[in-house]
Amino acid sequence: MVQPYLSVVIPIYNEEENIPSLWERLSTTLRTHFNTPGRDWEVIFTDDGSRDRSLEILTEIAAAEPRVSVVEFNRNYGQHSAIFGAFSLVQGQVVVTLDADLQNPPEEIPKLVAKIDEGFDVAGGWRQGRTDNDSLFRTLPSKLVNAVTRKTTGVRMNDYGCMLRAYRREIVDAMLQCRERSSFIPALANSFAKRIAEVPVGHAERAAGESKYGLWKLINLQFDLLTSFSLLPLQMLSVLGVLISVLGIGFGIYLMIYRILHPEGSAEGVFTLFAILFIFVGAQFLAFGLLGEYIGRIYQEVRDRPRFVVKKVHRKG
Repeated sequence: MVQPYLSVVIPIYNEEENIPSLWERLSTTLRTHFNTPGRDWEVIFTDDGSRDRSLEILTEIAAAEPRVSVVEFNRNYGQHSAIFGAFSLVQGQVVVTLDADLQNPPEEIPKLVAKIDEGFDVAGGWRQGRTDNDSLFRTLPSKLVNAVTRKTTGVRMNDYGCMLRAYRREIVDAMLQCRERSSFIPALANSFAKRIAEVPVGHAERAAGESKYGLWKLINLQFDLLTSFSLLPLQMLSVLGVLISVLGIGFGIYLMIYRILHPEGSAEGVFTLFAILFIFVGAQFLAFGLLGEYIGRIYQEVRDRPRFVVKKVHRKG
């Protein structure tokens, strides 16, 4: 097999309805734009513990096309672990990640690769027309993810949620050296990149099936971003603690003066005190929750369990 220039990585989880169309469009794009000498390609699918016929369909594709490999996980580990599983096998100098739901067209891949050829380390897709195609439930969390990621990484990009992205091989190798279990790949890649570009790409409705990102996964993603890339939450807790202490001291002085000047009304305002107490107690529980997130993630890292387990790699020959 000729050493590929481009490696396309696609995580798969219960996408049997989308895989045939995905492969037809992807293979057409790759054969059209990357079949010249020195510009060959490969595709690595990761089956992330699918319960439908996804693995069967993928292995059929791999049996017919020597440039396709299928990484089979023993169970479901999540999208980013599935991408890392494929990263460990890539051979190309440029690596593109793509979702299987066809919301981001495979036909846009040459635009991202062209940016890498210009000398950029990372080329991220910027989904156009997403407001028209996706519900408010999908767009609002995405905006929140983008805002949190911009704040924690210090790299301003419009769309961190788009998985249609291209990376120079050196960036992928650097990410593979990171052993933490909770990793948000677009943010992690940007922490190693010097030159970053953003490329407008098309966006469509999901071709078939349901989104694998529910509300709980989006919440977990927010905590991953907050705790994996920044100490800002802990620093904010320190600031909040100082502010509450100052307010508590000030309010105590106020009550002492008030009771000296108005001893007959000292019993008044009890419910106000309870309200203020509940605010302080709520702030403490918030602090304990954030500290618990950090401690829990430290516990996960200390156990040093593997990020994923590869059951088998399927390829022709």
